Amino acid sequence: MYIRLVPKKNSKASIWSGGLTYEYMIYPKTANYADRDFIFRISSATIEKVPSVFTKFKGYYRYLAMLDNCLDIEINKEKKVYEKYEIMKFNSDDEITSYTKGIDFNWMVSEKVVHHKLRITNSSQNCDAEILFLFSLDITTIKINENCYDLEPYDLLVIENPEKENVMLHSSNECLYGILDF
Repeated sequence: MYIRLVPKKNSKASIWSGGLTYEYMIYPKTANYADRDFIFRISSATIEKVPSVFTKFKGYYRYLAMLDNCLDIEINKEKKVYEKYEIMKFNSDDEITSYTKGIDFNWMVSEKVVHHKLRITNSSQNCDAEILFLFSLDITTIKINENCYDLEPYDLLVIENPEKENVMLHSSNECLYGILDF
């Protein structure tokens, strides 16, 4: 089992048409965002332009949650509103236009991946997924088995678990909790 803490301050920024995107992790490490050859990518973006058209990624599912605001959005010409931290799951090839400024969490997963799920948690979890992650929404202490990790807001903790060992997790505050099996 390999555990990695990725502080927000260490995430790599790049420009997208609506603002900035901060890449926390791309998997596998040899993948390239521009080549669209990744299995998954975890990022956070600023939406600074209204309206903003989201970049399409054919062959990927996408999870998005606003971190500081609600999300007024149009998906394939259908208007929807998502509350702060409410998770939006969509096909990344959909036509998405945002009418909200703010900061989001974004997880793109290849459609080749068998099982993936994202939700909010602030309780204990018992899991044996191949990849687990927690994205802190506030100052949080994460206990993994018997080890503790202190996270600042918007830090990411990733557990690569290829042997599918049983992992006991506990978070002191709300986090986005993702699991993935290949």
